[in-house]
Amino acid sequence: MMTDQPPDRILRLNTVLDRTGLSRATLYRKIQDGTFPRQVRIATRCAGWRESAVNEWMRNPMFYRVEEAR
Repeated sequence: MMTDQPPDRILRLNTVLDRTGLSRATLYRKIQDGTFPRQVRIATRCAGWRESAVNEWMRNPMFYRVEEAR
């Protein structure tokens, strides 16, 4: 199946912090509050964020909410 969309990249913590301008503590607090996308597990001790989810948050950070049904 061919799509026009490039594959969704996984961003590591430092990249997410650079792009969003958030501090590490603020990022994790927002994840707890449901106002920032959750990480996806890559390996046992490795996680990252979907680039599309981070981009979605960046379009409207004030009103972003994680949908529970995901």
